Amino acid sequence: MADIPLTRGQFLLPFVSILDDIGAPTETLLERSRLPSSLAEKSDLYLPLLPALHFVETAQRTQGIADFGFLAAQRLHFSHMREKTRALIAHSPTLLVALRHACYWASREDTILSMWIEHGADHVRVCSRLAGTGRLHLKYAQWIQNIFPIHIVRQFAGPDWMPTAIAFESSYAPSPATRSCWPNVRFLSGQHAAWISLPITLLGLPNRSTASFASPRDNEDGPSAYDIVDLLKLMLPAYLDEGTTALADVAEIAGVSARTLQRRLAHVGLSYSDLLDTVRYENASRLLRDSDCKIIDVAFSSGYTDPAHFSRAFRRISGVTPRQFRELSRLG
Repeated sequence: MADIPLTRGQFLLPFVSILDDIGAPTETLLERSRLPSSLAEKSDLYLPLLPALHFVETAQRTQGIADFGFLAAQRLHFSHMREKTRALIAHSPTLLVALRHACYWASREDTILSMWIEHGADHVRVCSRLAGTGRLHLKYAQWIQNIFPIHIVRQFAGPDWMPTAIAFESSYAPSPATRSCWPNVRFLSGQHAAWISLPITLLGLPNRSTASFASPRDNEDGPSAYDIVDLLKLMLPAYLDEGTTALADVAEIAGVSARTLQRRLAHVGLSYSDLLDTVRYENASRLLRDSDCKIIDVAFSSGYTDPAHFSRAFRRISGVTPRQFRELSRLG
């Protein structure tokens, strides 16, 4: 199981957009939960899951938003999933193959998310569970967990398809207004996992997707590849320009002690400063290669307040200055 539960920023965007629509103090709520205030600019990055759930719970309570998870799920789309997952689904010959891909790669959406398929006599359940959250705020997360299998099935069964049942691990019960949006769907609570149910006959449906994706790469590490280095490399880019990359801050956000974090890194032969330098370099090299950002802006976006310090650090890792790196990368 992952040491630091992470989720993709994409899944917080619908909650943020609802808060923005009603004029809520969104940035303040994000900052109080130790999340980046500029979330929209970092939606493809990974964020710590437990602060994200705390943010949603606090926002719901202070702003009085009924069925917050359902409203956010309404704003989620197939496009919010990782590009690789969407590509695999687009290239799947049948719904069953697509669901198997989604189950295998679930932990690339949330690092502690597991998905599986349970077969019955005439129906199957697409199940999901967040491990280790202690049932914390599950009613918010489980709407998100359930809506994505629904979007996947709709790639094969059509945009109006509805599941026969939607289930929640929590004791949550949808409001009458929410139920009215899902006619003929049974809602269940207190289940062993979140799940949706569909007729087994749908599993052989051919793909209706018209999306165009490059063929997925076969060399991406599988879900079991997460370790403390991978997790921090996923999480840190969201905080580089927030001024919260000090070891103590990162340990607090991740929910571990600074001593534990140092010990786990030392176990793989790294110091925290080594790892932070690597993350800053990878962020800077990506911006230099793939954007026209000014070098001073690349420095600030990578967590450096002094451009000269940035240039020295970059050259120490790459052997060339940021400007030379950009010129060489564009020459191929």
